[in-house]
Amino acid sequence: MSFLQTLDAAAPVLAALKEPIVIAKVDADKFTRLAKKYDVNAYPSLMLFIHGVPTDYRGPRKADLLVHYLKKFAAPDVTILDSDSAINNFIEAAGTLFPIFIGFGLSSSMIEKSAFKYKKNAWFSVAKDFSEDVMGSHHFDKVPALVSINRDYNEWSTLYGPFEEKSLEDFVKQNLIPLVAPVSFDTLKLMESDGRRIVLTIFGDEDEERSKKFIKLLKAAASTNRDLIFGYVGVKRLEDFAEKFNLNKLPKMVVWDGSDDYLSVIGSESIDEVDQATQISKFLGGYREGRTTQRRLGGPSLLRAMKKSSAIRILYVFIAVIAILMLLLIFYKGEDDEYQRVLGEEQVDHASCSALEAESKEYKPEDKED
Repeated sequence: MSFLQTLDAAAPVLAALKEPIVIAKVDADKFTRLAKKYDVNAYPSLMLFIHGVPTDYRGPRKADLLVHYLKKFAAPDVTILDSDSAINNFIEAAGTLFPIFIGFGLSSSMIEKSAFKYKKNAWFSVAKDFSEDVMGSHHFDKVPALVSINRDYNEWSTLYGPFEEKSLEDFVKQNLIPLVAPVSFDTLKLMESDGRRIVLTIFGDEDEERSKKFIKLLKAAASTNRDLIFGYVGVKRLEDFAEKFNLNKLPKMVVWDGSDDYLSVIGSESIDEVDQATQISKFLGGYREGRTTQRRLGGPSLLRAMKKSSAIRILYVFIAVIAILMLLLIFYKGEDDEYQRVLGEEQVDHASCSALEAESKEYKPEDKED
């Protein structure tokens, strides 16, 4: 089932809810200004409008899961939980796509502002009644506490205060992204919008056992350097992006802010196999002491490259259509010559125009799919 068919299947279910959720389809080829306004450059794309603010959809693409996800996404900014079972049900319903924030012993008003601002990237709730078993299972030992849960990465983090606006927002921002995040289109957008610099590690293959061991070491470093974002990418998975950092020996660590420049730490251009934990510490120490060299990316950022590749795909489609039309013209020109020998020039011209008109009516571009 294509994604468009998925939307068709989900639409009547969502429309029948007590508080209906409307799915609307827009032909971006026809309404180009609207597509440009919301920066739509890949098809099909689904956008959510929450309080009138658009955001990219990053949820599941099967009809039943999409319905389940959107029903939960349409929930209040802050959900009130009054029992252990309510807490467990909330966590289960939220799934693993986004981090979950639960305020234990906090009033909803304390986190409402953050919940409104970051709802598109996380779930928010407050628990009014809970047992010591819940405290143990979510790794906090006193209240009030704001707990961040990232089920996809099996990570918990706890804020015990102060529960002021800035400290709350800093805690939420830090935990929207896992301690060490794989680079993808979605995570890179989060990283670039976060504002912190990115400590990026580049592997040959991130799925190799030695790469996984290195990532565990990065997690330990990330937990004590929360003013930085830690990410990683494998050449095997995202070669075009990884090679922009002028690779020599892997793994390689750099500091990047999402711009066209990045920083290399002098003496830490690559990481050896021996005592990598010490080498990571040396790299971070060198960065903080300013022992760095600024270098230029080998090409545009990943986000720009993706937009460029989308434009190239559109250009290829345009060129293909032109080529087909040219072939049709050549074909019918040959037919004209044949008719000239039999019917005469005037009749040939009339037949050729009619054939072209019929063919142009019959030709339709194929629908865009996933």
